Amino acid sequence: MGLTARALAGLGPIDLKSVARDSLLRWIVFVPILIALLVRWGVPVVATRLDERFGFDLAPYHTLIASFVVLTVPMIVGVVLGFLLLDQKDDRTLSALQVTPLGLGGYLVYRLGVPVAISVIMTLVAVPLTGLAGFRPAVLLPAALAAAPLAPVYALLLAAFARDKVQGFALMKAAGFLNWPPLLAWFAPLPWQWAFGCVPTYWPAKLYWLLERGRPGVAALYFTAGLAYQALLLWLLMRRFTRIMQR
Repeated sequence: MGLTARALAGLGPIDLKSVARDSLLRWIVFVPILIALLVRWGVPVVATRLDERFGFDLAPYHTLIASFVVLTVPMIVGVVLGFLLLDQKDDRTLSALQVTPLGLGGYLVYRLGVPVAISVIMTLVAVPLTGLAGFRPAVLLPAALAAAPLAPVYALLLAAFARDKVQGFALMKAAGFLNWPPLLAWFAPLPWQWAFGCVPTYWPAKLYWLLERGRPGVAALYFTAGLAYQALLLWLLMRRFTRIMQR
């Protein structure tokens, strides 16, 4: 059994117990499903009111709303894992791991790989649950894969820049604003829309829009660019986190 598999078998149950013990994390885990249900029940009501009062048709913006859910799922998953990292940094668990066969590197592979997998699965469940998009693997799976690395980005952002859970909670609220620039980008024409590319959430959102419009060729370019950008951010954040843990 490889080190990562052993980490999953040994640390997975510990993580589940940690989440179950923490009332904040227990609540956060269900946020993606709650948001999907809120969209499912709320959008038709809002659409009816807008149509009756202003003659505004919300239907052309269903793809935009669904893309917000695509971005929200990895954010929530990353926040949960980020708080677990903060807990383990505070109780010196991570320092102890550095002298085990698993090592800090093997632990981080496990810690950052698991949220990617969880994010993909939860996105495949949450987006169809909104009622705005059916389960179309050719559209939803690439979008879920493109957005999933955002989960370890958020996790490392909390772990690398927050000293404790109090700072982590404040940073979590600030990081939530990263989901809003892609919504603004929807209304920006090209090439001005590319200015939003400095925000990592833009790339998976744009990918989802293109796939919904039936443009897989162009979407492949955004898929590649988005993953490359997120890989760079992960490398930078991991370097900072590793330096902090080695002090």
